[in-house]
Amino acid sequence: MTLRPPLVSVFKLSKHYVMEHGRVQALQEVSLDIHSGDSVAIMGPSGSGKSTLLHLLGCLDTPTTGDYWLDGRNIARLLDYDLALIRSKHIGFVFQSFNLIPQLTVYENVEVAFLYQSHLISPEEIHKCIIESLKRVGLDKRLYHLPSQLSGGETQRAAIARALAVKPLIILADEPTGNLDTETGETILQLFQELNTQGVTLVIVTHDKHVSRYCKRLVKMRDGQIISNELHGG
Repeated sequence: MTLRPPLVSVFKLSKHYVMEHGRVQALQEVSLDIHSGDSVAIMGPSGSGKSTLLHLLGCLDTPTTGDYWLDGRNIARLLDYDLALIRSKHIGFVFQSFNLIPQLTVYENVEVAFLYQSHLISPEEIHKCIIESLKRVGLDKRLYHLPSQLSGGETQRAAIARALAVKPLIILADEPTGNLDTETGETILQLFQELNTQGVTLVIVTHDKHVSRYCKRLVKMRDGQIISNELHGG
């Protein structure tokens, strides 16, 4: 039987920044494989490199050295325009602060995800994708509400719908329950788990062990390196 190659494969990925006080090594020769349908929690203290790794996986930044293969394509050295296209077509983002545009309705906020693709997809297909994604998160009755008219949980659901709408290869979530109360956060985690059982590939950066338990795999980082990578029990 032929094993499918990883959806994400990073090899000896490093990132350093030149600051006024000198060179800062944020990531040091990190290697990691993520397969389609996987769910991975990345944990570590502040300064461990987990957010830097997430930014590189999300094509929000480029590595200093190393390789990053996404769906069989090495994207480590692509230019900004090409990275923007990959972000818009293949990567969904969910942030702690939601990042919804306050003046836009829920529908319009999800529509923003198609900004770079509007010339490639018909308006009818975009509408269909928006409605489908909002149904998946239970917000199909809130299409024309503004973010200010939503609860915290609904706001994060709208952000998740925006991430899902383009049918991305992978969703990257950065502390997605950090601004939610415990009960609402639990609901969002259950939604992530449900999406994962439907085949959505997830990477969640968190400092919360409880959040990590909703993922199949736990990656721990320290000082810019991965110190453990194992299946998550429980």
